[in-house]
Amino acid sequence: MKSPRRFIRPVQDAHGDVLYDAGWPGEARAAVGCAALLLAVSLTVEVGMHNLTLLPTAGFIALSSALLVILLPARVAATPDLLFIQSLWATRTVRIDRLSAVVWPTEGTAHRVILSDTEGGRAEIDLRTLSADPALWLRLEAGARTSMERGTLNGDTSDLARLSLHIHSETARSVLKVSGLGW
Repeated sequence: MKSPRRFIRPVQDAHGDVLYDAGWPGEARAAVGCAALLLAVSLTVEVGMHNLTLLPTAGFIALSSALLVILLPARVAATPDLLFIQSLWATRTVRIDRLSAVVWPTEGTAHRVILSDTEGGRAEIDLRTLSADPALWLRLEAGARTSMERGTLNGDTSDLARLSLHIHSETARSVLKVSGLGW
């Protein structure tokens, strides 16, 4: 079976071991569908109310494009050593085997985890991406353990511990819910 086209092209290691976030294709299709639906409805209403003219049509196209930019999630991929986060505008790369900090802010409703490495790389990853894809989380957690063993992640690791507890409890809750044993 041919794999779907990917926007991120990380360099594969010797084993070809690259993990992609499993939920991204569906989220991307939903974002494109919402933007297309907004454009179709806007143009239909415009045709029904008036004749279709250039200025309103350009405005509706711009509005639909803005909605697509807002809704399109970042694409995440991970090798055993690297984490790639690609948005429309930039690709961030963090060495997960040389992390210097893992920050999950406690104030407010923090839905992003901030990762920094010893080489100056910094990236923010959506917590929902990690919760929805346990294999991606396990790859990140293994990299954090490697970083602790190497001594690069030797500061306050309480955020990492809280994050690990949160992800594992969410995964357990999902498994119990799917099996019919949980709430």
